[in-house]
Amino acid sequence: MTDRQTPDDPLRLDRQICFPLYAASNLINRLYRPVLSELGLTYPQYLVMLALWESSPRTVGALGEALYLDSGTLTPLLKRMEQAGLVERKRDPEDERRVQVSLTDQGRALRKQAEQVPETLTQGFDGDPAEVDRLRESVQALVSTLSNHGKRDRGA
Repeated sequence: MTDRQTPDDPLRLDRQICFPLYAASNLINRLYRPVLSELGLTYPQYLVMLALWESSPRTVGALGEALYLDSGTLTPLLKRMEQAGLVERKRDPEDERRVQVSLTDQGRALRKQAEQVPETLTQGFDGDPAEVDRLRESVQALVSTLSNHGKRDRGA
């Protein structure tokens, strides 16, 4: 048995769709890290803020759905953001099982500072906004396909 793979081997790293997505995600995190650290945010916290800047308050469940995160991942993240004064969590008075997450004044004010963050990534595309738009649309279509596939597997 040899450790060498043939070009058509389905287990070659360069034949996987998951690997370039994983690598791209890691590289995007590295690009954003210094910019977001100036705002006092991690990348996942930035995503929560983006969702809340679109619509606040939101339930933890709605945030999880929008960000493809489970409550076990989201809850500690929101706790840290609450301690930092960016968000507030309260039980929904209409349904005590639900937790509403809303922006604080500090969280709303952070939006102005964050307006330059998207440029961090688009600067690498030689100023072609159409290329960025095409890439985003392709990745969004992939996310939708994967999400629907996951729902079918769970019987949803």
